Amino acid sequence: MKKDQSSINMKAIVCKKYGGPGVLQLVDMPRPVPGDKEILIRVHASTVSAAAIHIRNGFFPGSALITLLLRLQFGIRGPVHPVLGAEFSGVVQAVGKDVQLYKAGDEVYGTTTGLKQGAYADYLCVPEKWQQGLITIKPQTLSFEMAAALPVGGITALQLLLKGGVGAGKTVLVYGASGSVGTYAMQIARHYGAHVTAVCSAANRQLVMSIGADVFLDYTAGAIEACKQKFDIVMDAVAKVPASRLKPLLNKQGVFVSVRAITREKMSYLQLLHQMIEEEKLLPVIDRVYPFDRLVAAHTYVDQGHKKGNVVIKHI
Repeated sequence: MKKDQSSINMKAIVCKKYGGPGVLQLVDMPRPVPGDKEILIRVHASTVSAAAIHIRNGFFPGSALITLLLRLQFGIRGPVHPVLGAEFSGVVQAVGKDVQLYKAGDEVYGTTTGLKQGAYADYLCVPEKWQQGLITIKPQTLSFEMAAALPVGGITALQLLLKGGVGAGKTVLVYGASGSVGTYAMQIARHYGAHVTAVCSAANRQLVMSIGADVFLDYTAGAIEACKQKFDIVMDAVAKVPASRLKPLLNKQGVFVSVRAITREKMSYLQLLHQMIEEEKLLPVIDRVYPFDRLVAAHTYVDQGHKKGNVVIKHI
């Protein structure tokens, strides 16, 4: 007799109240069952993104307004939907009867934006198409770990740089160059022919110079205040300093862009990123990979504020 799929459990890590990494708890919960237009994915990898940290904490650093909006969206006293995790990669296990683009066995990746369940679980159901988030076939040249780390940071960096008018001969300064968005931004800016100045700690100089920076500035040594150059684009890739500190570095026609801005996930952006990957101009930078049952340790590490690129969670 075939077992009722709704009675099958899976492992998930939930966040039922706001706070530090210790609020994350491993639990058993029912495995999701795909609807007619949904895809059931066995999650292979997820990430500790800035979004996951902000939702877990229940606040956005440096902005009372964004914190209020966050609480209104995700829950006043605690996350309404307790399974976090904004990015995923995995293998399609089953599809609903109306799904046309995917089949069992496909290797996919994407985001959980706008869904009730995030990626911190064994299984995840996503619609074939929905307004806020994305799913697509994983590039064969990327591992599951690399693919999971691509969509949020990659799309954010690309969208902000395009907004700033990135192009050949433009000068771009990236503040927070060694983080997830920053490491993508430098590679993307270099792809478009821009001259890139990276701002981060001296410990990460070798990393940023190896992936696209032409000039390095140490953010701890007063280099920002001493910098005489003016830039076409100044990007705040970490939202840890006031805009007033960075805007004086713009030239008269310069554009300031920041991860504090609202960005949209579009398939067209992923297609551009795929093209760069195929041309060997872009690769996700991964700092550490943690097993799923050490998610608390991964969040604790990211909370220290010194990660390079992305921190990935390996489920399988």
